[in-house]
Amino acid sequence: MPTVALIAHDGKKDDMAIFVARHAEELRGFDLVATGTTASVIRKAAPTLSVRAVNSGPRGGDVQIAAEVLSGEVHAVFFFVEPMESHPHDPDIKTLERICTLQDVPLALNFATASMVVRALRG
Repeated sequence: MPTVALIAHDGKKDDMAIFVARHAEELRGFDLVATGTTASVIRKAAPTLSVRAVNSGPRGGDVQIAAEVLSGEVHAVFFFVEPMESHPHDPDIKTLERICTLQDVPLALNFATASMVVRALRG
């Protein structure tokens, strides 16, 4: 079963909640991992989904997920980015983006792309 990582900046957590609620049935077929606060949002929006939490992004969660991408454990990353805000852990975010690119792992940065990727992964 493929593993999908879910991350959302604070300004995009509502979008992530809508996304997982709308795609709960499709996401049920994946192992899900999320950064700390995003995992809480997912659990509230789609209580039937099982999601494993890592640290929050500012506490190293983005790097934890990057390591899982690098080791082949994560097969797609949905990272809903708030582009109009600066983030103190931006180097970690860039590391995750770079690792996804190097490993040729799909990286969806918004709702529309994530919807397409989840459908493609489901076949």
